Amino acid sequence: MTAELLPARPPVANQEHSRRLASLRERMRLLRLDAVAVASPEAIYYLTGLDHHGYFAFTLLVVPLRGDLALVTREMERSTVRAQVPHCEHVPFGDGTDPATAAALAIGGTAAPHGRVGTEDAAMFFPPAIHSRIREALPDREWLDATPLLSEAMAVKSTTEVEHMRFAAALSDAAMAAGIATAGTGVGEHEVAATVQHTMVSGGGQQPGFVPMIRPLRLLDQEHVSWAQRQLEPGSGLFIELSGCHLRYHAPLSRTVYIGRLPDGAARAHAVALAGWHAALAALRPGVLTGEVYAAWQRATGAPTPRHHCGYLVGIGFPPSWVGGGEVLGIRPGGRVRVAPGMTFHLMSWLPGHVMSDTVLVTQDGAEPLTNTPRELKVVN
Repeated sequence: MTAELLPARPPVANQEHSRRLASLRERMRLLRLDAVAVASPEAIYYLTGLDHHGYFAFTLLVVPLRGDLALVTREMERSTVRAQVPHCEHVPFGDGTDPATAAALAIGGTAAPHGRVGTEDAAMFFPPAIHSRIREALPDREWLDATPLLSEAMAVKSTTEVEHMRFAAALSDAAMAAGIATAGTGVGEHEVAATVQHTMVSGGGQQPGFVPMIRPLRLLDQEHVSWAQRQLEPGSGLFIELSGCHLRYHAPLSRTVYIGRLPDGAARAHAVALAGWHAALAALRPGVLTGEVYAAWQRATGAPTPRHHCGYLVGIGFPPSWVGGGEVLGIRPGGRVRVAPGMTFHLMSWLPGHVMSDTVLVTQDGAEPLTNTPRELKVVN
């Protein structure tokens, strides 16, 4: 198997990718890393801009301290690689062959024997078996977990990234407005979903990492199930959570609406959830710890049962998630992550009887909501 060096082009796709690559290589230099290999679609996209649906198959980007990037993909992705990332050396593997062989070839060409290699240990997209076979093929390299190198950089958005998220937020608001306008007595959940999906796509959006989550409040605790062909009934609540997607950037929001009339306790649940959301928003400031933000939310809601988080970092996402893989940096009890300007969070106030959330941007002075669908109690007929 040999690598295919595609025609010479500029060393990176654009200035944004150039800045990101230079920043990564500076941290690699400080850690004396000869190469870094990343497998998550979000990290590969962050560094190269490769945007396709082929990430379901093993894909690996190898970043050397100096020289050309190498991209390991299925052979059939050749045309996509050529079109989207011509500055990368393409190392393909055929169906029925071991991708670890191609990955070892790419890494071995950038990290000499006894060199130090950092890998993004994202198990969802870097299967342990492939990871192990790569190490077996290159036993004389020193291996380190380099996951934090990318996750920390990606946590803080540039001005360009914030603009992408503002576009995604506008799509989210438009889709939520359309979904709420469609909901009503006798309407099917699937009809609400169809309106939401149409609005996001017709507005210029891409397929989001998650489909919209649309279900009755009685199924609220089934957190990742979505619509069915159930009709909305008077006196019931409907949970809608969605995100527009623009250039793979997401801005989720959720609202709870009521059909026909308010059920008992709905007004109180809404008031508590809204108070919690405002408390978390006020606490989300540069320099604070994520655990302090969670504590502010819990004090305002008096939540008797601690929830696993009241928000999480959001930005680049590919299916099956809009949060960038299985590990989510959340606003959790006792969280020790320090909040910084440029971070974007899906800030949630999730209680058993009512949920609301928005995507917010941490600024120099506090936090700015990017999604702005009205937050008052909503009843639809």
